[in-house]
Amino acid sequence: MGSKVSTYGDVYSYGILLLEMFTRKRPTDEMFNGNLNLHNFVKAALPERVAEIMDPEILRETEEQTSMTTARNLRSSTRRYGILECLTSISVIGVTCSSEMPSERMHMDEVAAQLISIRNKLLETPRRGERQTSHTIRPVPTTIIV
Repeated sequence: MGSKVSTYGDVYSYGILLLEMFTRKRPTDEMFNGNLNLHNFVKAALPERVAEIMDPEILRETEEQTSMTTARNLRSSTRRYGILECLTSISVIGVTCSSEMPSERMHMDEVAAQLISIRNKLLETPRRGERQTSHTIRPVPTTIIV
């Protein structure tokens, strides 16, 4: 934005990179014009419409499992819910890191800690044929600074 180089710019770039990876959209995509940009596109979808804006390949495996038996459907929906929670948390991190105001952006040590927490939660979400573990998982905050 014409300011001097700082770690705030790196955090912004990291946030945009996260949004690009999970939505499979580029900031230069033709759909982004006027006030609509990748940051605002994701922010507007949080938290209810995250599945709609994500790269369809991310949820493909979970969607394929919906035609299975009732017991498997329950495990599948539990897994899908866990994945959607993780995607929402990652999207919040991306949006917060790419805030217009540098003072509103997260610090990278906090980003790393939250991403590790998300990874751990995802690893504990039951997969096909697995049972839910009894571990308690600390939720990742999903508030967005406006």
